Amino acid sequence: MIGNDIIDLAQSRKESNWQRKGFVEKLFTAHEQLLIKEYPEPETMVWLLWSMKEAAYKIYNRQTKIREFSPKKLSCSLDSIDCNFAFGKVICNENKYYTKSIFSLESIHTIAVDNFENINKVIEVENQEIVKDENGIPFFKTSNMLREISISHHGCFEKQVILKY
Repeated sequence: MIGNDIIDLAQSRKESNWQRKGFVEKLFTAHEQLLIKEYPEPETMVWLLWSMKEAAYKIYNRQTKIREFSPKKLSCSLDSIDCNFAFGKVICNENKYYTKSIFSLESIHTIAVDNFENINKVIEVENQEIVKDENGIPFFKTSNMLREISISHHGCFEKQVILKY
């Protein structure tokens, strides 16, 4: 399974004052708050962690059909981070999701998978015929088959990703 999230950093600066009282405490675990506090660019860490949670949540929602806003139920950890990429994990209940985030000057794009072997099997697709099931979960049509797709858009950016076979 796959999930993804894109953060338009300029749009985030307009829409969200992440430094306001209670914002970080409401959305992030104590460990995540420490990561934000200790990272040289705390704003980047806020949106990295948020995109990890969102990407993993899309898989969790597909698996469970549960829709809820509980960001602290999704607990992020980082395995590695540099100026181009971050790799990490998100735990939600007993589920573990693996993430890969790509940084640009304008955005942070995170993909999540439920099987680590698939982390590098994600591809972007464009202009697919999208259908949603009764739970609002998206699929795209190929010939006579429906395939999982994850769609994310924010500000000037949109990403549609699938797992390649």
